[in-house]
Amino acid sequence: MIIETNSPEETFALGQKLGEQAKAGQIYTLNGDLGVGKTVFTQGIARGLGITEAVSSPTFTIVQVYEEGRLPFYHFDVYRIGDIEEMEEIGYDDYFFGNGVCMIEWAELIEELIPENSIHVTIEKDLERGFDYRRITITGLEGWENE
Repeated sequence: MIIETNSPEETFALGQKLGEQAKAGQIYTLNGDLGVGKTVFTQGIARGLGITEAVSSPTFTIVQVYEEGRLPFYHFDVYRIGDIEEMEEIGYDDYFFGNGVCMIEWAELIEELIPENSIHVTIEKDLERGFDYRRITITGLEGWENE
Protein backbone atom coordinates (compact mmCIF):
# COMPACT_ATOMS: atom_id res chain seq x y z
CA MET A 1 0.00 0.00 0.00
CA ILE A 2 1.37 3.42 -0.96
CA ILE A 3 -0.04 6.61 0.51
CA GLU A 4 1.04 10.09 -0.51
CA THR A 5 0.89 13.03 1.87
CA ASN A 6 1.56 16.68 1.13
CA SER A 7 2.00 18.19 4.60
CA PRO A 8 3.20 17.24 8.07
CA GLU A 9 -0.46 17.41 9.15
CA GLU A 10 -1.43 14.76 6.59
CA THR A 11 1.47 12.53 7.67
CA PHE A 12 0.38 12.94 11.30
CA ALA A 13 -3.24 12.14 10.36
CA LEU A 14 -2.17 8.93 8.60
CA GLY A 15 -0.28 7.86 11.71
CA GLN A 16 -3.29 8.74 13.84
CA LYS A 17 -5.58 6.52 11.74
CA LEU A 18 -3.13 3.64 12.11
CA GLY A 19 -2.95 4.23 15.86
CA GLU A 20 -6.73 4.21 16.17
CA GLN A 21 -6.85 0.79 14.50
CA ALA A 22 -3.70 -0.65 16.12
CA LYS A 23 -3.95 -3.94 17.98
CA ALA A 24 -1.97 -5.29 20.91
CA GLY A 25 1.18 -7.04 19.79
CA GLN A 26 1.66 -5.12 16.55
CA ILE A 27 5.21 -4.18 15.65
CA TYR A 28 5.88 -1.40 13.16
CA THR A 29 9.28 -0.83 11.61
CA LEU A 30 9.88 2.72 10.43
CA ASN A 31 12.53 3.58 7.89
CA GLY A 32 13.45 6.78 6.12
CA ASP A 33 16.19 9.36 5.94
CA LEU A 34 16.76 11.96 8.65
CA GLY A 35 14.17 14.74 8.46
CA VAL A 36 11.66 12.76 6.42
CA GLY A 37 8.90 12.85 9.05
CA LYS A 38 9.33 9.67 11.08
CA THR A 39 8.72 11.49 14.36
CA VAL A 40 5.61 13.27 13.03
CA PHE A 41 4.23 9.92 11.83
CA THR A 42 5.01 8.33 15.22
CA GLN A 43 3.35 11.22 17.05
CA GLY A 44 0.24 10.53 14.98
CA ILE A 45 0.23 6.85 15.96
CA ALA A 46 0.60 7.82 19.62
CA ARG A 47 -2.34 10.24 19.35
CA GLY A 48 -4.42 7.51 17.70
CA LEU A 49 -3.64 5.31 20.72
CA GLY A 50 -4.95 8.06 23.00
CA ILE A 51 -1.56 9.31 24.18
CA THR A 52 -1.56 13.05 24.78
CA GLU A 53 1.90 13.56 26.29
CA ALA A 54 4.70 14.86 24.05
CA VAL A 55 6.29 12.15 21.92
CA SER A 56 9.83 12.65 20.69
CA SER A 57 12.45 10.36 19.23
CA PRO A 58 14.18 8.39 22.03
CA THR A 59 17.59 8.95 20.45
CA PHE A 60 19.61 8.51 23.64
CA THR A 61 17.44 6.01 25.54
CA ILE A 62 16.76 3.39 22.82
CA VAL A 63 13.16 2.95 23.99
CA GLN A 64 10.56 5.38 25.29
CA VAL A 65 7.50 3.89 27.00
CA TYR A 66 4.06 5.55 26.92
CA GLU A 67 1.35 3.88 28.98
CA GLU A 68 -1.47 6.42 29.14
CA GLY A 69 -3.24 5.32 25.95
CA ARG A 70 -5.63 2.45 25.26
CA LEU A 71 -2.56 0.25 24.64
CA PRO A 72 1.02 0.71 25.84
CA PHE A 73 3.23 2.27 23.15
CA TYR A 74 6.93 1.41 22.90
CA HIS A 75 8.92 3.76 20.69
CA PHE A 76 12.37 2.45 19.81
CA ASP A 77 15.16 4.34 18.06
CA VAL A 78 17.95 1.85 17.45
CA TYR A 79 20.12 4.19 15.36
CA ARG A 80 22.85 4.21 18.02
CA ILE A 81 22.81 0.47 18.75
CA GLY A 82 26.41 -0.66 18.55
CA ASP A 83 25.76 -4.33 19.14
CA ILE A 84 22.62 -6.44 18.93
CA GLU A 85 23.26 -7.56 22.52
CA GLU A 86 22.24 -4.06 23.67
CA MET A 87 18.69 -5.03 22.68
CA GLU A 88 18.94 -8.14 24.87
CA GLU A 89 20.09 -5.97 27.78
CA ILE A 90 16.98 -3.78 27.63
CA GLY A 91 14.72 -6.83 27.41
CA TYR A 92 13.40 -6.09 23.92
CA ASP A 93 11.37 -9.32 23.79
CA ASP A 94 9.17 -8.12 26.67
CA TYR A 95 8.19 -5.20 24.45
CA PHE A 96 8.06 -7.03 21.11
CA PHE A 97 5.92 -9.87 22.45
CA GLY A 98 3.90 -7.95 25.03
CA ASN A 99 0.46 -6.36 25.00
CA GLY A 100 1.46 -3.03 23.49
CA VAL A 101 2.32 -1.54 20.11
CA CYS A 102 5.99 -1.17 19.11
CA MET A 103 7.42 1.43 16.73
CA ILE A 104 11.03 0.75 15.76
CA GLU A 105 12.99 3.44 13.93
CA TRP A 106 16.06 2.30 11.97
CA ALA A 107 14.85 -1.30 12.29
CA GLU A 108 17.16 -2.49 9.52
CA LEU A 109 20.00 -2.26 12.10
CA ILE A 110 18.40 -5.06 14.17
CA GLU A 111 16.79 -6.90 11.27
CA GLU A 112 17.49 -10.36 12.73
CA LEU A 113 15.34 -9.55 15.79
CA ILE A 114 12.28 -8.28 13.89
CA PRO A 115 9.42 -10.82 13.82
CA GLU A 116 8.18 -11.88 10.37
CA ASN A 117 4.64 -10.58 10.93
CA SER A 118 5.80 -7.00 11.50
CA ILE A 119 4.35 -4.04 9.63
CA HIS A 120 6.94 -2.15 7.60
CA VAL A 121 6.64 1.59 6.96
CA THR A 122 9.01 3.51 4.71
CA ILE A 123 8.76 7.28 4.32
CA GLU A 124 10.43 8.95 1.35
CA LYS A 125 10.71 12.52 0.11
CA ASP A 126 10.55 13.60 -3.52
CA LEU A 127 11.51 17.26 -3.74
CA GLU A 128 10.33 17.40 -7.35
CA ARG A 129 6.81 16.81 -5.99
CA GLY A 130 7.17 19.52 -3.33
CA PHE A 131 9.02 20.17 -0.07
CA ASP A 132 6.33 18.54 2.09
CA TYR A 133 5.47 15.65 -0.25
CA ARG A 134 5.95 12.20 1.30
CA ARG A 135 5.53 8.76 -0.23
CA ILE A 136 4.65 6.34 2.56
CA THR A 137 4.85 2.64 1.75
CA ILE A 138 3.22 0.23 4.21
CA THR A 139 3.60 -3.54 3.90
CA GLY A 140 2.35 -6.32 6.15
CA LEU A 141 -0.81 -4.54 7.31
CA GLU A 142 -3.86 -6.62 6.46
CA GLY A 143 -7.43 -5.40 6.69
CA TRP A 144 -6.60 -1.75 7.36
CA GLU A 145 -9.04 0.86 6.12
CA ASN A 146 -7.67 4.22 4.96
CA GLU A 147 -10.82 6.26 4.53
